[in-house]
Amino acid sequence: MNEKVWALSVNGPVVFYDGDCGLCDRFIKFLIRVDRHTCLRYSTLQGTTAESVFGPEQGTSDIWSVRLLDKSGSYVRSSAALRALAHAGGIWKAAKLFLLVPPFIRDGVYRFIATHRYRWFGKTEACMVPTPSLRERFLP
Repeated sequence: MNEKVWALSVNGPVVFYDGDCGLCDRFIKFLIRVDRHTCLRYSTLQGTTAESVFGPEQGTSDIWSVRLLDKSGSYVRSSAALRALAHAGGIWKAAKLFLLVPPFIRDGVYRFIATHRYRWFGKTEACMVPTPSLRERFLP
């Protein structure tokens, strides 16, 4: 893990998500609601933080994946989503059990949903405006 990535993850896990995706928007709102320790931070894949960490996103937005960056590394697709839930704490720590399912199965389901997410959940009309207390948890 390079120095810049390590410095970003030291302050808590960061969930990177497609800011245009209705499903991703709902997932982030859910994480905010269940994050018992308020440890998770958020950044869109279209943002400057994501670009500085991962470089410009490759391909079209319909193939982008949720990403998680924490002290143990960088994760994509189902691993990122499950680890983000586990970081939220409480009952959601049990999400880590699903990491025992082979990645080709988990990511197969993830890809199927991701391929259809715009059709099923639409695109967000406007960005969520975080409350002042949430604003510090959103990175550019």
